[in-house]
Amino acid sequence: MRKVLFLLGQLDDADVEWIIAHGNRRQIPAGTTLIQEACPIDSVFILLDGALEVTGASFVGNPIRLNSGEIVGEMSMLDSRPPAATVTAVVDSIVLALPRDELLDRLQCDSGFAARFYRALAMFLSYRMRNLYQRLGYARGKTLEEDVQYGDELSPELLDSLHLAGTRFDRVLQRLLTS
Repeated sequence: MRKVLFLLGQLDDADVEWIIAHGNRRQIPAGTTLIQEACPIDSVFILLDGALEVTGASFVGNPIRLNSGEIVGEMSMLDSRPPAATVTAVVDSIVLALPRDELLDRLQCDSGFAARFYRALAMFLSYRMRNLYQRLGYARGKTLEEDVQYGDELSPELLDSLHLAGTRFDRVLQRLLTS
């Protein structure tokens, strides 16, 4: 599932407007490296259009392709460590770059925004971990589906906000891709 849906499903409309106002729309030509493994970054990026590929030492032979609605750079924003992967534009792409310093200032000054933002990241990371456990196997040869009756279903909290998140992302795309 696209990370932006987790984020926009938890934020309110004023938060989304702040992101649009403070983000910088960037065109990334095919073949351009957006994030270089082990090199500090200054922004969190939302992929608005195009495709990115994630590669690096831990992805040997298994690059990950990201499409519209994915967010990259959020982990380095959270823990201040350099990125663990390289992210390159596969095709001409458009991203919304949220400057790290401005985002951190907003998180520090607005506790409501911070709570919603961090909740969205926590929900996404939980979703990612459950899927990882399913792929790798869980508890001595059992898969997560065998151990939990819900398998890969989305949480009720996420389902409640999905339609709203999709509507908000469509609004972001309309405003930033048509300007």
